[in-house]
Amino acid sequence: MHRIKFTIITLFPEALRPYLNSSMLFKAQERGIISIEYSNLRDFGLGPHKSVDDTPYGGGDGMLLRCEPVFEAIESIKSIHPDAEVILPTPVGQTWSQHLVKQFSGVDFHNPDSPFVTKHYIILCPHYEGYDERIMQIVDYPISLGDYVLTGGELPALIIIDSITRLLPGVLGGTTSAAIESFSEGDNLEYPQYTKPAEFRGMNVPEVLLSGNHGKIAEWRREQSQLRTAARASHSKGCSE
Repeated sequence: MHRIKFTIITLFPEALRPYLNSSMLFKAQERGIISIEYSNLRDFGLGPHKSVDDTPYGGGDGMLLRCEPVFEAIESIKSIHPDAEVILPTPVGQTWSQHLVKQFSGVDFHNPDSPFVTKHYIILCPHYEGYDERIMQIVDYPISLGDYVLTGGELPALIIIDSITRLLPGVLGGTTSAAIESFSEGDNLEYPQYTKPAEFRGMNVPEVLLSGNHGKIAEWRREQSQLRTAARASHSKGCSE
């Protein structure tokens, strides 16, 4: 079994718990595949008001996370778990992709009998206008979810945890569920899928899927995957022009 521990440093743990304690993520915790802990950044705040932010040097709008509470929060975790690696959701980070998700999961999809793997990720959820740049000195993985800005790091933290967890053995239903889906091989999109009924409001399931001919079905799925991937690339190119 691959066991991954996530420790989330956040000002708003109550915003994370409902999602992380639901559905497959809840089951993954019950089965001991992952564990999730919360560290409230406010506990490391400064002064009687437990301040964690201040105005930027040089002027400008908004507030920045200060170094001291962030360093103390991370160091308190690393004092117990020195091998934990720090993830920071930030626009300047490497774009999160399925290729990266696989690396972070530690799962060897070419060798399902690979040895037991344990990992520990600390996810720092920034807030306000940003963070003191010196915080980057204790970050192992700056990660960007895309070319847009959110109000905080909680949503990126959920996406990172969800995308990693679903790849771990014992989380999804089928043994090949994660191996054949979209982006499992490069940029390829998964083929269209259908379930019962075979006909619904004049829309029919493709005949090949009802044929029982597994060779033809596999060929159809490859073709549909290629068509979808090409259509997506063409659409993306049109949007960028």
